[in-house]
Amino acid sequence: MKAGVLENVNDIRFLNVTDPVLEPGDLLLRVKAATICGTDIRVYRGQKTASIRYPSILGHEFAAQIIDTGGHSQFSCDQPVVVCPQFACGQCAYCIRGAENLCRNLQAMGYEIDGAFAEYVRIPRHAVESGNVFSMPENLTYEQASLAEPLACVINGQQLVNVKQGESVLILGAGPIGLLHLMLARQSGAHKIIVSELNPLRREAALKAGADLVIDPTTDDLKSITIEATQGLGVDVAICAIGLPVLINDAVCAVRSRGRISLFAGFSAGVKAELDVNAIHYNELSVMGSFGLTRRHFENALHLLASRTADFGWLITHRYPLEKISEAFAMAEHGQAIKVAISGN
Repeated sequence: MKAGVLENVNDIRFLNVTDPVLEPGDLLLRVKAATICGTDIRVYRGQKTASIRYPSILGHEFAAQIIDTGGHSQFSCDQPVVVCPQFACGQCAYCIRGAENLCRNLQAMGYEIDGAFAEYVRIPRHAVESGNVFSMPENLTYEQASLAEPLACVINGQQLVNVKQGESVLILGAGPIGLLHLMLARQSGAHKIIVSELNPLRREAALKAGADLVIDPTTDDLKSITIEATQGLGVDVAICAIGLPVLINDAVCAVRSRGRISLFAGFSAGVKAELDVNAIHYNELSVMGSFGLTRRHFENALHLLASRTADFGWLITHRYPLEKISEAFAMAEHGQAIKVAISGN
């Protein structure tokens, strides 16, 4: 089959590779649409190294069509499906406590298992039996359904930081993840949403997505504008949607006393941040990390996409065939797009 293969750091190529080898009970899927995640770019640039193999096939946000059911009677050939791409063991201490995204034996597509930047992809039997494969809602396109994974991660992050109706929210970064946070915060009833973003294209996208106030941090004083916009208090919640350590103290300065901060974006390996610990201490701030998703979050994301209560599909602004995967990564990395999709066959 044809695939976009990560040969090494900074080296992704369109190649012919061996077809997936199926074990009994595995599903074989034909990839119809896959989108590029910021984490894919971090892996490509060597900024994320955990569980990465060379060569390997990245891609964990996708929708597909079943080619081989592996004997699973609940599925049929040609059926459209979407896959929650993190496969938990179901038996470790975290799994039995409902935190399967923190599973000590976690396997993920695009990491331990080859991913969706390919014509075909294998879904292991244990993932099928665990319920990681979902029927695609009929009213969604393959592209729209591919957004279920990033939306599920955002749902997890906002549940952890507990965004509530009537609250004010600051989102640092208006890339695809920041925009999903914006739209979900609005769905949760946030009454004022402020976005800080360097890129003018993405500032415009934040306004389109429903931001009340958009800040250019290179020319605007984030702290003073945020404090003024919230009657001198500061926001209830600040979400770091870009993995830049310097933004953490921006978030600390912008939230009110007893405010909450979400460190949502992943950071490069070995990165450290200096924190104003006195501000956290005296203002009784809560700082919360967020990683990945569970099958419950994924199912909720699919329901939200299918409900059409918000249009998420417009976030996909650029599309490339698989043979142009290098160009697709360049477009996604340089901020000229919102979300980049790679079309399947």
